Amino acid sequence: MLSLTEDECLALCREIRAFLINHVSKTGGHLASNLGVVELTVAIETVYDTQKDRLVFDVGHQSYVHKLLTGRQADFEHLRQFGGMAGFPKPSESDADAFVAGHASSSVSIALGMAHARTLQKDDYDVVALIGDGAATGGMAYEGMNNAADSKEPLVIILNDNEMSIDRNVGGLSKHLSRLRTKQRYLGMKESYKNTLSKIPGGKAFYTATSRLKGWVKRSLLPVTMFETMGLSYLGPVDGHDVNELIRLLRVARDMKSPVLLHVITQKGRGYLPAEERPSKFHGIGKFDPNTGEMLSGKSYTFSDAFGDTMMDLTEEDARVCAITAAMPGGTGLLKYKANYPEHLFDVGIAEEHAVSMAGGLAKQGMIPVVALYSTFLQRGYDQILQDVAMLKLHVVFAIDRAGLVGEDGETHHGVFDVGFLRQIPGMMVLCPASCRELSDALHWAVKTHNGPVAIRYPRGGDDLLTESGFTSHGQIGTDGLLYRHRKGEHAVLISYGSMTNQVLRSAQILSDKGIEVTVLQLLTVAPLPMKDIVGHLKDCRHVFVVEEACTGSGIADALHNRLLDYNKDIRFHTMDLGREFVSHGSIAQLYRQHGLDGESIANAVLEVLQNEN
Repeated sequence: MLSLTEDECLALCREIRAFLINHVSKTGGHLASNLGVVELTVAIETVYDTQKDRLVFDVGHQSYVHKLLTGRQADFEHLRQFGGMAGFPKPSESDADAFVAGHASSSVSIALGMAHARTLQKDDYDVVALIGDGAATGGMAYEGMNNAADSKEPLVIILNDNEMSIDRNVGGLSKHLSRLRTKQRYLGMKESYKNTLSKIPGGKAFYTATSRLKGWVKRSLLPVTMFETMGLSYLGPVDGHDVNELIRLLRVARDMKSPVLLHVITQKGRGYLPAEERPSKFHGIGKFDPNTGEMLSGKSYTFSDAFGDTMMDLTEEDARVCAITAAMPGGTGLLKYKANYPEHLFDVGIAEEHAVSMAGGLAKQGMIPVVALYSTFLQRGYDQILQDVAMLKLHVVFAIDRAGLVGEDGETHHGVFDVGFLRQIPGMMVLCPASCRELSDALHWAVKTHNGPVAIRYPRGGDDLLTESGFTSHGQIGTDGLLYRHRKGEHAVLISYGSMTNQVLRSAQILSDKGIEVTVLQLLTVAPLPMKDIVGHLKDCRHVFVVEEACTGSGIADALHNRLLDYNKDIRFHTMDLGREFVSHGSIAQLYRQHGLDGESIANAVLEVLQNEN
């Protein structure tokens, strides 16, 4: 816990901002969100002992200040770098990190579970959930709040409101009562009144009646927040950059010993003009010049850009086309689309389940919805894909950005499970472009020709070795799937899909330089698997290597192995993937090498197998 004077708190906040700007400019990371919670985090660390008390972040990209104040200052030199400090809360990193965080809307549920555990174990610690207004667009947040209010467990929910107004009370009288409610004298009188009545005959019934009357009068005269309607005690709104007022209100909330929601108003990017003016750009940013705020490296054309440009063309051609995203129009490449076709873009907030079901409704009524989500966030809509899209064979296109490894954001953001769960869904076709050109071709076909659920998965970043399109050479995509052969050789067959094909091609060139020639097959679809085409390229080759950017059991290896054995039981089948553990953070190149999926490692693995056979 911090123990500082009011002036020292103000000075500390200034120092933290300077520290963050300096260090994040060197490593990249989430800057605007952290600059916005400096005072709030200092207040939390003053009122609570986060080594013992439980502070549960929602999403967690705003945890840098918390990490800084809990003994990890030196670790910022390697923030989000391979082997260094994670950019999100991580309990294995520090006891002060109560829970892992990377996806939104779960903090209240997790915090309530911790509060229940405290009560059942008769322990003594406080529990705080810190949730942003963006995360509060997800329905799970309200499931948690509703249950928390009903539980009566002592719990403080801090709503960090940095953009939208959520049921804010208005008017001078409302503000006066909001202030009055938080005064210790008022709260003490209220508790004393309740305790006194409970000791006299009929006192509890009288207290209940007067409380109901007071509530009726209040609701008749004043706006009531939805949080109060749920049964939460509501405090605020309060200036999230007044550190000393925050400390006072947090102590009030803590001492109420009931479910409390503290509404805090903050500004993203606070204290750094470039981030204040462009908070979206500085939400997640690479290395930049701290003096100007300008990126140190130029922006290249990415898969997300190719997706956005193709969506513009498709909507121009067919007014039935529309896009759905979950609070990520920028990240999914849809900003230009939003500007040109605002009525065709539906941003539902952080609500993937709703996004998928709404797409089902659009498709059922004759529209062609394209749902643009990151792979890691699509996981939350799995039931809706099954029930509200696939079961009715609806024509919904899923544009799955950030498929595969994403780098520095780590375990919570790698898109390494979607192939496995999408392949389980009856009628779902899964396309795997490896270049921006292939993505455009795949999207055109999925929207204009296909009739049913179809997913297109593509990685973060832009083109690598592959820039042309294997889809073009095949004309119309068939229902049996398809592949593209890049090289032909007699020593082994290497099979891959998506961006991993680039590493396989590198390995093939390394092997060729050593006198070993291999066949490289790029699967353009993984559901269905193009078995007829694969078998046609095997012939007398004994060794088949499947290389995929997926965790063991979440890719195609098992299914492909079983079906190839039906064709030839003498085939020697070899799998190379990310293993069974969650993959940590680091650059994609470093993670490839760590898991043996870079070109050199793949070549060495093939070479070892072939040499051992001889």
